[in-house]
Amino acid sequence: MKKIKIYLSLFTASIVLFACTPKGEQNKEEQQKEEVITEQAAPNTLTQAEIDEGWVLLFDGKTTTNFRGYNSETFPEKGWVVEDGILHVLGSGRGEAGGGGDIITDKKYRNFELSLEWKVSEGGNSGIFYLAQEKPDQPIWKSAPEMQILDNAKHPDAKLGVDGNRAAGALYDLIPGKFEAVNPAGEWNQVKIMVYKGTVVHSVNGEKVLEYHLWTPDWKDMVANSKFKDYDDFVNTAKEGYIGLQDHGDDVWFRNIKIREI
Repeated sequence: MKKIKIYLSLFTASIVLFACTPKGEQNKEEQQKEEVITEQAAPNTLTQAEIDEGWVLLFDGKTTTNFRGYNSETFPEKGWVVEDGILHVLGSGRGEAGGGGDIITDKKYRNFELSLEWKVSEGGNSGIFYLAQEKPDQPIWKSAPEMQILDNAKHPDAKLGVDGNRAAGALYDLIPGKFEAVNPAGEWNQVKIMVYKGTVVHSVNGEKVLEYHLWTPDWKDMVANSKFKDYDDFVNTAKEGYIGLQDHGDDVWFRNIKIREI
């Protein structure tokens, strides 16, 4: 009986404490909770805090205004669609053949933080390019470092590279990411790429997965041992360039694409 009395006393005390709390303070607490909830932005929008920090949307969930085809003045007429607030590259069923081709931003960027979410189909492959140059008759990957997008469980690239340097989150063919940081095919992954005066950081789902430094002796030695060794535009990566999203012939979905220049 003593235990029951103690529990009843604690319950009664909590009721009395709540009842004695001034209504003004209760309302204040409820208002603070509402402010926290409203600060969580809906997909493809910015919070006031992000706006104050200088973030800009590259995709509003409805249009492709800030993008165009690589080596094209317009957005691809096929291969890419906007549906349900998502930018979707359609799988061609033929690997890299067919489809709409890679897309790039209208604007070049130098020092920035890029943030977006991606989801890949089973066995899918894609990538995020940055500091890309646009040259006739030259594919984008010959000038631009790439954060890999991949189904690590089923796509062969996850094992074809060295120590995972072709897996999701990696600097493609150069620096491994972290397998454990990546969500599987069919699930969203939130990624960030920070570029500042040659320092580059890849983050996946809130975890920093790699860091490197452009234009240094280490960079040139690393590239010399990769598939990019014969491409001068890659060895001497530009200080300013386009952001690109790859059409690798597989279904991939993108949303919440935003950038902050720093």
